[in-house]
Amino acid sequence: MAASEKDREEVFYEALEIQDSAQRAAYLDEACAGDSDLRAGVEALLKAHERAGDFLKTPAVASETVESSPHLEGPGTVIGHYELLELTGEGGMGLVYLAEQEEPIRRKVALKIIKLGMDTKQVIARFEAERQALAMMDHPNIAKVFDAGSTDTGRPYFVMELVKGVPITEYCDKNNLETKQRLELFVDVCKAVQHAHEKGIVHRDIKPSNVLITLHDGKPVPKVIDFGIAKATAHRLTEKTLFTRFAQMIGTPEYMSPEQAEFSGLDIDARSDIYSLGVLLYQLLTGVTPFDAERLREAGYAEMQRIIREDEPDKPSTRLNTMGDASSDVAKHRKASPDLLRKLLRGDLDLIVMKTLEKDRTRRYERAVELAADVERHLNNKPVLAAPPSMAYRLRKFVRRNRVAVITVVLIAAALAIGVASTSLTFLKSDRLAGRVEQPTPNYRLVLLGSVRKLI
Repeated sequence: MAASEKDREEVFYEALEIQDSAQRAAYLDEACAGDSDLRAGVEALLKAHERAGDFLKTPAVASETVESSPHLEGPGTVIGHYELLELTGEGGMGLVYLAEQEEPIRRKVALKIIKLGMDTKQVIARFEAERQALAMMDHPNIAKVFDAGSTDTGRPYFVMELVKGVPITEYCDKNNLETKQRLELFVDVCKAVQHAHEKGIVHRDIKPSNVLITLHDGKPVPKVIDFGIAKATAHRLTEKTLFTRFAQMIGTPEYMSPEQAEFSGLDIDARSDIYSLGVLLYQLLTGVTPFDAERLREAGYAEMQRIIREDEPDKPSTRLNTMGDASSDVAKHRKASPDLLRKLLRGDLDLIVMKTLEKDRTRRYERAVELAADVERHLNNKPVLAAPPSMAYRLRKFVRRNRVAVITVVLIAAALAIGVASTSLTFLKSDRLAGRVEQPTPNYRLVLLGSVRKLI
């Protein structure tokens, strides 16, 4: 294949993953850079792709939706040991079915299969990356992979744990969880992401719809799902694994780290997930993301990149001040008043969140477990690493952490001080009284004579 053909194909695939027409046009302006032949060739491919049908669309920057598209499978189809029951979700490259495993055990599972028409090398590579990424992980807060294979038509599929849940933000608001309860769930999410990082996997698309809450014995349990755009950092998942190509936006803009948005030669590592976790924490605390999704998409492709890379978001407590009447509804879902919620966020939580959202990734937490530990320190009224280590700050945290003991000591000290003062006053009065009794009465005649002599 000639070099120009390679360029055209690469630009075509990148443009294909941009749904918004304005953003796509902005990308083509930049990628083609005045090359009219390249631009014409790419646009011809895009028009041909559109004529092929909606089922070939592969959105990369929009949320997954269930779209109508022709499938070879349907309810009643048997694939391996699994009977498909119903279509539950459809993403850019895969279909997700509720299925029932027949043997060796009978159970409900989720079966994900590549979409008809999407079985290109690039898509299969990502699909295999997701399957193998999940297979390497074993954590109670990450969806498990049970099986894998390919259909009679050669399209790969894998079978994973069926997670019946709702996005973490939706669950928290629906159940009016207090800030403390939200933080406890968030800590579990951080530990799950840490497990993935230890396996060499960076998720790269952490957001509420990929963190579901399911109930185990009535207790909410977070489950991190959808490693479809995960990147292996320590393992070669498959020979067809794709590296991030030039100008390819992978992720969801409002949760995307600056290094994901800038398309530089900077490698994406675990600290990108730390940023996304920070956005998720921001949303759990305030009900909104640091940068509004609609604003980002309306800004245009280049401006969206600039906002993510350069604009500094407000602190959570400050953001509440700018929300007006909406802050009352946000506080209500957290069983607090707006003033109380601002007070809860001001200080440690502001500092923790803003540390995760640093533009310079070297200033963020190095690992997800460090973020989890800092949140736990806040919950236990211990000094957090995100805060400046002043003596006054540490003393305040010590008092909050040991409130009863400190009050007891203060009362004892006060009682001792009062006792010492009372005893001292008693002795002083006694001494003065004794001094009055023992002191001889002055001889006023001699005093008077002495004064007269001085005058003379």
